[in-house]
Amino acid sequence: MADIAIFLPSLGSGGAEKMMLNLAHGLMARGYTVEMVLVRKEGGFLSVLSPEVCIIDLKASRALAALPALVGYLRRNRPKVLLSNLPHLNMLAVMARALAGTKTRLVLVEHNDLQRASAHGVRRWERFFPLAVGLFHPHADAVVAVSQGVADGLVQLAGLPRELVRVIYNPIVTSDIDSLAAEPLEHPWFAKGQPPVILAVGRLTLQKDYPTLMKAFSIIHAKRPVRLVILGEGKLLDEMQSLANALGIAPDMDFVGFDPNPFRYMARCAVFAFSSAWEGFGNVLVEALACGAQVVATDCPSGPVEILSGGKYGRLVPVGDPARLASAIESAMQNPLPVDALKQRASDFHVDQISGQYLQVLFPPGNSYV
Repeated sequence: MADIAIFLPSLGSGGAEKMMLNLAHGLMARGYTVEMVLVRKEGGFLSVLSPEVCIIDLKASRALAALPALVGYLRRNRPKVLLSNLPHLNMLAVMARALAGTKTRLVLVEHNDLQRASAHGVRRWERFFPLAVGLFHPHADAVVAVSQGVADGLVQLAGLPRELVRVIYNPIVTSDIDSLAAEPLEHPWFAKGQPPVILAVGRLTLQKDYPTLMKAFSIIHAKRPVRLVILGEGKLLDEMQSLANALGIAPDMDFVGFDPNPFRYMARCAVFAFSSAWEGFGNVLVEALACGAQVVATDCPSGPVEILSGGKYGRLVPVGDPARLASAIESAMQNPLPVDALKQRASDFHVDQISGQYLQVLFPPGNSYV
């Protein structure tokens, strides 16, 4: 019987998957046994998952098809706690526990702003997330929101009882970030004597609003030598390359694609720019702070204002405003904040500290699990 089972679609390169990977390692370091329950055993993070974590492959073609296998797993393995992630899997977890008839404690984690996720969902059924969350999530023992903004949405939009929802920030900072940041970087733009590099990290999607960043970069580019690097993959690559050509910035802009070690870029950039239209939290902001990077971010719902403490640890600008974003980036280059203060703020999101907060929800005093 495992202490904790973490339920995910796969171990792909998404933010929720990375955070749960960090949490699994943090919980194991505290002496707990962890099983990773996956709809499908696939994804780039499989290679960095500790071999001490048992992987349960439900071998389903899609989430809903995994329901019978998840019910069977709960009946056979009887984990003390099932920690489920993402709206569609969370609903599945509620159904599975009810059908299994076990006493497994059920904790659901929501990683994104519910209103924006439903409004901009690519699948038609995602529009009904608020209604579905309101119906299913009250049957869980607890719901974790990764930011106060996400928690407010769950209460106001889905009608969840406030006492059911607990805000726990993501376990982002790990003990190996410094060594990863110090690894060599062969990209020629980061060599000594080159123009300053503005860096962004994240999938090439509508949510990240890279067109606003590219327009802001074009404003700065017209005044001084500067370069823009974006780490990430996505379906909008062709559109963004076309925009770069139209703005005349293509020679000084590089779409690097996915890199498993973004920290070596973060540690060497002049400014880390975050242009999202909405988020659940904004993990890369904390990663950038941990590397000592100067940060400029949109004040989008939800997360950046909480991470940066209202602008104390990085500049905040309105969503979708290239001129304001450009001005803030220039200010960050000319008047950098103390690096030690940025790294100290990032330590608030260390995996060891966050693991302790999760354990208070996973195993509250006075409860026992069979």
